[in-house]
Amino acid sequence: MDNPTDHGSISATMTLSHRISQAPILVAPGVYDALTAALATEAGAEALYLTGAGVAYTRLGRPDIGLVSMNEVVEVVSLIRDRVATPLIVDADTGWGNALNVERTVRMLERAGANAIQLEDQSFPKRCGHLAEKRLISAAEMAGKIRAAVDARRSKATLIIARTDAIAVDGFEDAMTRARLYADAGADMLFVEAPASGHELAAIPKALKGVLPLMANMVEGGKTPVKNAAELQSMGFAMVIFPGAIVRMIIPAARELYRAVLGEGTSQPVRDRMLDFETLNQTLGTAEMLARGKKYEG
Repeated sequence: MDNPTDHGSISATMTLSHRISQAPILVAPGVYDALTAALATEAGAEALYLTGAGVAYTRLGRPDIGLVSMNEVVEVVSLIRDRVATPLIVDADTGWGNALNVERTVRMLERAGANAIQLEDQSFPKRCGHLAEKRLISAAEMAGKIRAAVDARRSKATLIIARTDAIAVDGFEDAMTRARLYADAGADMLFVEAPASGHELAAIPKALKGVLPLMANMVEGGKTPVKNAAELQSMGFAMVIFPGAIVRMIIPAARELYRAVLGEGTSQPVRDRMLDFETLNQTLGTAEMLARGKKYEG
């Protein structure tokens, strides 16, 4: 694998905004660190979604209930950007405070390498959009936070994605009202989280047709029925994320490995599902990096 920092999957002449305005629907797999970002890029991802939940799961070993700090997310963004150039959509939760906190959040994430920053209208501490008992700030306060985010970004190419969790709290119509208000406040894309049925999912693009591009979230086992990208495109969505899928894949594999090592004293029972040392280093680009370093010796 060559040095992924030399290229991104969306060309340098095409902004993320331009890409989501075109077909087909943009599929952004969830990543939580530089390794998963590199693997997704290697697989052909045009854009990546840094999941706040994934950061909580993997860095803290804890649920997505507002425990991750802004600085931890900024650090992960910086490490990913050092590894790949692929456009990066960053889950910034609530912005970690009020409008003034949002200004700082946007500045720091943008400097670290975020191409899009997602903000939600939950109160703090937030919780995963597919958990129960979410609480919202007022629509007016969230609109102000969106305006602050738009004013704080240095480049108009950095997208501000406004997420509302209102469906599960106050119902569908309130969610649509909030989404339109956030569009008026200057958001570049809308994300209506956790519709609870296929009918409700399909109703979102109908209700918000012509307002802004729309993002869908596929959470395996969550409140929203999982649809494939083509189905979501036909409904009217411009982008779909699969934020937690990678963690759901890794946990069963890790459990199996640890049980083998601790129960049988060897990794051999799962050896056929592991990379060998040579393939691991090929994946990480070890030979290429060592060769590059030799240019500077002496």
